[in-house]
Amino acid sequence: MKFKKSEKLYKKGLKNLVGAVNSPVRAFSSVGGNPLFIKKAKGSKIYDVDGNEYVDLVVSYGPMILGHRHKKVEKAAKKALKNGYSFGASTEAEIKLAKIVCDAFPEMDKVRFVNSGTEAVLSGIRLARAFTGKDKIIKFSGCYHGHQDALLVAAGSGLATLSLPGSKGVPEGAVKNTLIAEYNNLESVEKHFENDDNIAGVIIEPIGGNMGVVIPQNNFLKDLKELANKNGAVLIADEVMTGFRSTFGGAQEKLGVIADITCLGKVIGGGFPVGAYGARNEIMENVAPIGGMYQAGTLSGNPIAMAGGISTLTELKKQNPYDKFEEIGNIIEIILLETAKKYNVDLVVNRFGSMMNPFFTESKVTNFEEAQTSDTEKFGVFFWEMIKNGVFLPPSQFEAWFLNSAICDKDIKVIANAVDKAMLAVSKI
Repeated sequence: MKFKKSEKLYKKGLKNLVGAVNSPVRAFSSVGGNPLFIKKAKGSKIYDVDGNEYVDLVVSYGPMILGHRHKKVEKAAKKALKNGYSFGASTEAEIKLAKIVCDAFPEMDKVRFVNSGTEAVLSGIRLARAFTGKDKIIKFSGCYHGHQDALLVAAGSGLATLSLPGSKGVPEGAVKNTLIAEYNNLESVEKHFENDDNIAGVIIEPIGGNMGVVIPQNNFLKDLKELANKNGAVLIADEVMTGFRSTFGGAQEKLGVIADITCLGKVIGGGFPVGAYGARNEIMENVAPIGGMYQAGTLSGNPIAMAGGISTLTELKKQNPYDKFEEIGNIIEIILLETAKKYNVDLVVNRFGSMMNPFFTESKVTNFEEAQTSDTEKFGVFFWEMIKNGVFLPPSQFEAWFLNSAICDKDIKVIANAVDKAMLAVSKI
């Protein structure tokens, strides 16, 4: 494969874009080389500006669950576009999408649409504080909840990729009400509640997706909800990544727990910028214009995004691809593990439905500290070999891979071939 046009665009982009990118992980910092620039995508494939074709396991970090440019989603977006781009006023589409989302989540009576996952989480936390009258929030190391100041501490994903413990520009006062606990360690949460009675909520990714895929162990989420509620706090589920990914609803329900506040994004917009937060009436009635918690947005409920969300979720419910995701995910997991064994490469694969990723370690990965035992140099070699053999992956050890319903048997063969060549290359390090 040749990447000359991507290299040219990268150099050109350095002049007016920071690092030639608009999101740090896209810069390929942890895998070396220059970032790829994408021209188009269709179905399970994505194409760069040099004309290289890839099976896409990024799918815009999750939203394109039906594959790229699904005909029904595209038709709905074009139809909405003809009526206008933005009104700054309410539309019927907002009501339709709200009903679909609320019906999919037990005990979610109302939802408020915003423009991004970051905005959804920021608002969800403000709501937790408004509802409880308390100030502090417990988060888990390795969980990323957007780039808001209060939670940009001990976050995974891009921060881990760039080896940054936090972010410059975040004052100490912004994180003074943020407490850090260890994922899958209930005792670390209990200690905070024992020492502090001013905790409004506990926020968690039901499935960690920004330290690689990390799965809760031994009823951790159930016990966490009980502990939070017992101490007058709420459980906030950040399902921006996991919402509608493992079932038509939330991962929390599949894991046997119902959060007090749920934050969503990605899939609910079908690839258009959208986020949401929702809860039972008792909590949501604290939000303006009914209650005293103010939150607003000029583009919230954008008609194009609502059309993309309605068509995506309607088609997703019709397809019900979750058994297929489980089957394909299992096949890819076996390919990874058996090929690693073939070339004597230490590898652990974590997977939850349509989300997965490999860790180049011999240790079980159940939290951020264990995730960091993965050999990132090996991942870098693995990444580029996968790219050169036609599989598009997130350029970070700590980002999840995502499946989409357009993946076919031919794509799996491409993945298997690429994995074989990539593991061989890793074995030579």
